Amino acid sequence: MEIKTAEIRVKELHQLLNQYGYEYHVLDQPSVPDAEYDRLLQELSQLEEKFPVLRTPDSPTQRVGGQPLGTFSKVEHLSPMLSLSNAFNEADLRDFDRRIKQTIGEDYEYVCELKIDGLAVSLRYENGLFVQGATRGDGTVGEDITANLKTIRSIPLRLKDAYSLEVRGEAYMPKHSFLKLNERRKLAEEPLFANPRNAAAGSLRQLDPRIAASRNLDIFLYAVADFGEIGVSTHSEGMQLLEELGFKMNKEREVCSNIEQVISYVEKWEKDRPTLPYEIDGIVIKVNSLEQQQLLGATAKSPRWSIAYKFPAEEVLTRLIDITFNVGRTGVVTPTALLEPVQVAGTTVQRASLHNEDFIREKGMMIGDEVVIKKAGDIIPEVVNVLPERRTGEEKPFSMPTACPECESELVRIEEEVALRCINPKCPAQIREGLIHFVSRNAMNIEGLGEKVIAQLYHHNLVHDVADLYQLTKEQLLQLERMGEKSVSNLLAAIEASKSNSLEKLLFGLGIRHVGVKAAKILAEEFETIDKLAAAAKEDLLSIHEIGEKMADSIVTFFQKAEVHELIQELKAANVNVEYKGLRRKQVETESIFTGKTVVLTGKLETMTRNEAKEKIEMLGGNVTGSVSKNTDIVIAGIDAGSKLTKAQQLGIEIWDEQKLQEMLKDE
Repeated sequence: MEIKTAEIRVKELHQLLNQYGYEYHVLDQPSVPDAEYDRLLQELSQLEEKFPVLRTPDSPTQRVGGQPLGTFSKVEHLSPMLSLSNAFNEADLRDFDRRIKQTIGEDYEYVCELKIDGLAVSLRYENGLFVQGATRGDGTVGEDITANLKTIRSIPLRLKDAYSLEVRGEAYMPKHSFLKLNERRKLAEEPLFANPRNAAAGSLRQLDPRIAASRNLDIFLYAVADFGEIGVSTHSEGMQLLEELGFKMNKEREVCSNIEQVISYVEKWEKDRPTLPYEIDGIVIKVNSLEQQQLLGATAKSPRWSIAYKFPAEEVLTRLIDITFNVGRTGVVTPTALLEPVQVAGTTVQRASLHNEDFIREKGMMIGDEVVIKKAGDIIPEVVNVLPERRTGEEKPFSMPTACPECESELVRIEEEVALRCINPKCPAQIREGLIHFVSRNAMNIEGLGEKVIAQLYHHNLVHDVADLYQLTKEQLLQLERMGEKSVSNLLAAIEASKSNSLEKLLFGLGIRHVGVKAAKILAEEFETIDKLAAAAKEDLLSIHEIGEKMADSIVTFFQKAEVHELIQELKAANVNVEYKGLRRKQVETESIFTGKTVVLTGKLETMTRNEAKEKIEMLGGNVTGSVSKNTDIVIAGIDAGSKLTKAQQLGIEIWDEQKLQEMLKDE
């Protein structure tokens, strides 16, 4: 066969196999027997073997899983994959509805969708071709699992239209696939997966795509990173378009005109949940209008226009064996229940949080009691209640410690707080937890410094506070278990890189009470250096809109401590940056080319991420939106700009390339 003839046949096979695969895996309506599909796939594979030039990235043969990967690379999402706030009862849903109504009035509707219990992923398409897939990660940066996602046959490798967009979905393992997988693992005497969610997540994070291919995973799509790319006005229209492009969408979604219909939808699926061929752990409720979504906006963690209703957790009975106590980063002593092992929501539970002394007293809890436990949000085990009627007389009273279980210092109860605290600043537990917080992702983000390494460093007297991390040497680190030359080099490089972080990272890492990620950014932008913040009076702090009494008092108290001043000097001596590196929003009286302008970003930028460009434009007084309209002033078009660019051209809107954007930013 000549290559021209082969090329024609390969295109025919692509079309047939894609159609048959779509009918089977998306529509669940196969039109040909499996044997016919397999025969055509084999024919295509043989042609590609004979003519390798005809093998394309979107070929149906590319789903079987290639060679093992060495590691997963990092991927930055086009826009953050935010987590959702939770509702646990009807009152929470009505509160959510009340907040929506207060902001946007009476005219709105909701879309309700089943909350699939799997792994959130993003899929990126360029001109209709699937080019990259990633995990959610921390919401901003995930891991590249493209090869594994290609093995999910309901994910189209090429769309029916040449859109460039990033979509989000939930990869999951159907119940039947989970049962078959555990049957195989049992026969092979391998550990069983606790539940389909863990099995799906474990499968997609395999370095060998062939393992993922063998697990029979599936996916439902539920969002687009930037709906403006596809020119729709509501979420439900966007989902319909995704369906038309060839994506697998969950058919059970429903548009509701009021909160009563939402509650009815929730009640129906709470009852019918067991009938589904896949696991769900709740319902997602979204405001349907994209314009209203944009008006409602988001917090640092979650959108204000959506909420996840979590189904009541499974409750089981077990026995309280003992109560132990843990000391946290802020010195709070938290009691933890030690339980007889029991299965809850697919996992074995042996420990559960008891929150504080008052919680235990209110429950009338005794050591040896039979207790009912559940997983809050299907994740964190907690004790629901005690069954005193089942006591045998051998139960023992509970008593809260008067001394810290770590350093034996006297515990105190601060006024208006229920928690007992260890106030010894040298308490080993607080130091360890503080170090773990300091190196965490949202703080100084020092990769390789996990809890076990921190524990070793402290045990060997190599670190006593966060400044000591910047004095570590290669010789010291090589003493630690499982730390070879390469690991040590990588860790030292990560420590060195963290010195250049902007001030907000350091402020959050220092663990000032009540100062979270968002507040740290606000403080860094406002005061610019740690010295100015340290010298700020309470009145200075309260003049900032987002800073309240408790936070202001906490910040002033923190910087009044002599040991904090000493620590800051040590960090400075180690060349740790103590200044804000971001752009400050220009004062109203200072005009820029972006002041009062509505700007839209589209396509991929090479010199910065779209989030970085958005931040810089907004700092200069611009308003960055997600869709092009007659109110748009400027469209900045990067590589592979899609429908937004076309729409801007049609409306006669001013269009910049990335080079012009850079020039304008330099001028400011």
